[in-house]
Order: sequence, then C-alpha cells, then structure tokens
Amino acid sequence: MYLAIIVLYFFFSNSCNLVQYGHAIESPQYTVVHSESDFEVRLYMESSWMSALVLGTSSFDFEESTKYGFHRLYEYIQGGNLNSSHIFMTAPVLTSINSSSSSGSDYFVRFYIPAKYGGNPPQPNPELNVQLVKWKSHCIAVRKFTGFANDDDNNKEIEALVNSLNKNKTGKAAILEDKSYYSVAQYNASYHLSGRLNEVWINVSGFTAEGCPHYQGNY
Repeated sequence: MYLAIIVLYFFFSNSCNLVQYGHAIESPQYTVVHSESDFEVRLYMESSWMSALVLGTSSFDFEESTKYGFHRLYEYIQGGNLNSSHIFMTAPVLTSINSSSSSGSDYFVRFYIPAKYGGNPPQPNPELNVQLVKWKSHCIAVRKFTGFANDDDNNKEIEALVNSLNKNKTGKAAILEDKSYYSVAQYNASYHLSGRLNEVWINVSGFTAEGCPHYQGNY
C-alpha cells in the first residue's frame, strides 16, 4: 500500500512550481482577497475533488489516515475508473478533518480534479469507495507552515490561524464557519527533508467587500 503513496509523492517538486515529468501540475484557481503577515484569505473558484473518507478510529491518526485515503485516490488516477483513464497528478493533496465526530476525527483525503473534465471526471470503480465532491466558490483562510504535517503541528497551526483571524476582526471580519472542520494541504514529496510547504485551511465568510460569498457548509 505505502509503495503507491511513495510513487504518488514522487511527482512533486520542491517548490510551488510543481512539475510531473515535464507536465505542470494543476491546482485549484483562487484570488488572494485579504493578506496579513501570518495568513491570507483566498477566494477559490468552483472546483471538483475526488474524496476518500477515512472514519476516525483510535488507531488512525492524521498521517495514517492520509496514507490510507491517498492509496485509494492513487488507484483511481492510475486507471481505477470506468474509463480506465490515467489522470495527471494535481496539487495540493488535501486532508479535511472533522474533529467533531463522535468516534474521534474523520478524515476526507482529496484529489483536485483537473479543470478539463468540467466537473465530470471518469467514474471511480465502486470498490475504491471514493466520491466526487463539488465545491462552490468560497473563501478560505490559509496559514503556511513547514516540516512534516502531523497531528500536533496541525493542531498548533489551526489554533494560530483562528487566533490571528480573531485578532484581525474589523467591520468586515472573517466569520469562521466551523472551527471543528479544517483542512491540511501538502505540497511536497516525503523525501524532501527541508523547504517543505504545508498549509492549514479553514472556511470563512464576512469579507464581502473583497468578494467573498456568504456560504455556510463544509467542503
């Protein structure tokens, strides 16, 4: 199982300009609508993601859940779909965390669907148990951090992001839509020991002057 994860991570370069064997890696489109020294708010356009749910258990932490969900997504893009199509790698690899689950934290590991599919990618093979999720245009507060993402660091970074948002409240303050639901975006291969880029994401609204729509719900 983990071999597939290593192969998938190999596609990432050590910078934000991601390349897969000469093919630029596509990412969801956004515009920065608000910027501070330690975070920014991005307005993401409509997008589609393939999502693998990993239910919370005592034996599955963030890292193990991401690997397990990632393996199913890797199978999907390597032809595990009804068209037997191979799909180019995209970035980031996104793990959304629902910490309010009664069984612990549930994890949604996600792969961004390239725009050329127009929101209608090849259907996954049923045994992979992955689902297509479509996002409406919405705003996300983002904080960058380095190193290897793990539960401890993720918790510290999302707490720092929430604190920064609270400190920067103004008449057009960010409204946190759900503090118990956030995402971790990873951009680098596991063999990159330095210069790593990760981000914590949390959905916000309230920046209406900058064009953020008011939309409540998890993505």
